[in-house]
Amino acid sequence: MSSRNYMMSLASQVFLVGGLALAPVARGQGPAAHPVETPRKGVATPGVSRSMSAIEKQAEFKIAGSPDWSVVTKDSVWVTTGRADHVVQMVEATNKIGFIVDVARPCSGLADGFGSVWSPSCKDHAVMRINPRTGKIIAKIAADPANSEGGITVGDGAVWIVTKPSTLVKIDPETNAVVKSIPLPSESENPMFSDGFIWVSSYGHDQLLKVDPASGTVLATIAVGPKPRFLTAGAGSIWTLNQGDGTVSRVDAKTGNVLATIVCEIQGRGGEISFGDGFVWATMFDFPLTKIDPVTSKVAAQWAGPGGDGIRFGFHSVWLSNGAMGSVWRLSPDQK
Repeated sequence: MSSRNYMMSLASQVFLVGGLALAPVARGQGPAAHPVETPRKGVATPGVSRSMSAIEKQAEFKIAGSPDWSVVTKDSVWVTTGRADHVVQMVEATNKIGFIVDVARPCSGLADGFGSVWSPSCKDHAVMRINPRTGKIIAKIAADPANSEGGITVGDGAVWIVTKPSTLVKIDPETNAVVKSIPLPSESENPMFSDGFIWVSSYGHDQLLKVDPASGTVLATIAVGPKPRFLTAGAGSIWTLNQGDGTVSRVDAKTGNVLATIVCEIQGRGGEISFGDGFVWATMFDFPLTKIDPVTSKVAAQWAGPGGDGIRFGFHSVWLSNGAMGSVWRLSPDQK
């Protein structure tokens, strides 16, 4: 995510340098690390494809920089904008911008809990605790995010983030201090709390980990699609967006069985996934919106065109962060 704030659509933004085609490069990465990716194709199923030009917006927020990660609170949606070093409040009731909080290189997600918004900073190597009633930073906790595309989550009375090197740490909101460290396999960097457990996608091992927050034990290691990064929970399942081949893996939250591998054709760096209104919503450059029906475990609709890269569902709406366009769109889930 945060590293992808600095990437335009790889399929459409290719530059000629010395006669060679080079794709834009993520922050902190050399050109050799990210060669031109295979263009995303999108789903070929008849009747599924749509155009982003047909999308109807409930509201549009113009946000300087590159809006990306977002989190839903009781009255707002907050979004990071890495190039502007801000975390921005979007007030649900008015569809207006509220507080703008200075956070240096916000990355690795946002979380809501314990009366606060929690924002990792890849520049300060810390987690910032923001008071949503004042827009002020009230604590800075030393916890260096393992990856700018990692994540942060809240559950079991604590805040959880994976720090370098692949260590799941527990932050006590009472003391604003790290109180537990749990070693994980390498490149396991995106945690999500759901139904009493912490689920961590292991990008480096093509796995989903199920962690007991009390004991710190990895209870299950589940093989999913290649290069899983972002994940969400809903309909009794954990869903991983697999950057390696653009599929979504559906895992039964109780048994750990893989129930489906859903072809979405949205492979590559970046993207995100969320659950709401009974559907899974995924985003990626070139295909900003993919809607998956849990009843059939198939793509119900997919919109192609400019936009996308961050997504969250809240207040009966899809909130789509368009990093390359400097905007966030609030969308009805009933798009045709």
